[in-house]
Amino acid sequence: MSELREKPAGTIRLTASDHAFKSVLWPKLAKLLPDYPDIMVEVFIDNALTDIAAERFEAGVRLGEQVAKDMIAVRVGPDVRFAVVGAKSYFDGRLPPTTPQELTGHVCINQRFSTNGGLWAWDFERDGRELKVRVDGQIVLNGTAEILEAALDGFGLAYVPEDVAEPHLKSGRLMRVLDEWSPAWPGYHLYYTSRRQASSRFRSAR
Repeated sequence: MSELREKPAGTIRLTASDHAFKSVLWPKLAKLLPDYPDIMVEVFIDNALTDIAAERFEAGVRLGEQVAKDMIAVRVGPDVRFAVVGAKSYFDGRLPPTTPQELTGHVCINQRFSTNGGLWAWDFERDGRELKVRVDGQIVLNGTAEILEAALDGFGLAYVPEDVAEPHLKSGRLMRVLDEWSPAWPGYHLYYTSRRQASSRFRSAR
């Protein structure tokens, strides 16, 4: 019956990473929801590469390169750059890395994805040359805010979205390294399975 009403109604279940929610999804929802009071949105914050079909989500928001090829994807945000950053206290007595390979000699804050249990390899590119570096350190976390906090406290280098680090770079609490190795990656995409017929409430959200 809700599909036949004048305005869409019902629940939309979405999954998004913490950074995707804060930077892209919530600003859009905050504008949309007042116009659709009969829609309830449930957002599951998870940095894993969630299988939306298996977990019964209508859609997810992830970086373009993380979206599975069999999904329909709609770009919803600008390109994203990542930054390798560390507190000034971390660099006391240490030389900053000048190449990604030198990260293996540094203490880094790792991130683990719950989907496959693996640690995230840090991605770099320069002059068409792509590198993935597996770093090592004392701490493994799975949230962007927590990784940033550990970096601010001097526990190692962090690999975080540029906009997250920017205020602390401007204040001088963090230093950035390997800037020239950090290209722009495809921005956030809303993705959903082609096997699911979109409801009217989901079409409104898009």
